Amino acid sequence: MRIAVVGAGGVGGGYGAALAHAGADVTFIARGAHLAAMRKDGLRIESARGNTHLRPTQATDDPAAVGPVDYVLFCVKLWDVESAGAAIKPMVGPDTAVITLQNGVDAHERLIPILGARAVMPGVANISATIAEPGLIRQTGTVMRMVFGEPDGSRSPRAVAFAEMCKKAGIDGVLSEAIMTDLWIKFVLLASNAGVMALTRLPVGKLRDDPDVTALFGAAYAEVAAVGRAAGITLPADIVERTFAFNRNAPPALMASMAVDLLRGNRIELPWLSGKVVELGRRHNVPTPTHALMYAALKPYVMGTPA
Repeated sequence: MRIAVVGAGGVGGGYGAALAHAGADVTFIARGAHLAAMRKDGLRIESARGNTHLRPTQATDDPAAVGPVDYVLFCVKLWDVESAGAAIKPMVGPDTAVITLQNGVDAHERLIPILGARAVMPGVANISATIAEPGLIRQTGTVMRMVFGEPDGSRSPRAVAFAEMCKKAGIDGVLSEAIMTDLWIKFVLLASNAGVMALTRLPVGKLRDDPDVTALFGAAYAEVAAVGRAAGITLPADIVERTFAFNRNAPPALMASMAVDLLRGNRIELPWLSGKVVELGRRHNVPTPTHALMYAALKPYVMGTPA
């Protein structure tokens, strides 16, 4: 099984190393110092699940050099979706599945005009990891889960085969027959936690027991759920309670990737998170005051720390 990982950060690096360790033919598409480190010393993963050192590591900055693969784990940041989608065309054959593992809910829609509907398989990443230094991925907690599925809910041979490969790699791979619902279940959590943690600059363990912050979380979760339902997405009746349960059980050090990027002075994915909630709320006439406030407060940091 040939797999290309586009965006070898915490998400792509973590999944890709596990799949390669299990015997898949994995090539990482990366750039800069991270690529140089992988080429020189391999890719290291530090995790409570166990450390991994993938050496040698197949890594390149040229998708054309890789050629068609069976699967692409598409793990780039949300602002890079279109440019990365165009760049990976040489790796996409007639049966290739490009599994989108972005934080938002629209990456698959944005890729379809570029790669065609047949190529795109929406997915949900459940892993908390980041690049600690070039060539080193550090995971927080032990969760390594990936949900994916064909947009029409079918159990295609390619989706079934990838689920089997995930199992072999120790990844909790879930083949979903309702992937849009799964995308939005995560979006309720992710868009809200990203905004609250970025505003406070604190991990979940410093926030979840504060009643004032709890109210902020709850209002944000409810807004996303209301927008999703207005957009025609089927969500569990207890989605807000489920989302609170995640926070209660999460490792105290867990911090949304957008908050990590903010603290590092990097560009942030705000327009596709709280910004998307506000946009869809307006489209469907659903009030989103909590996300509107978070979007306004964090907007000056969208391109990194203001000069």
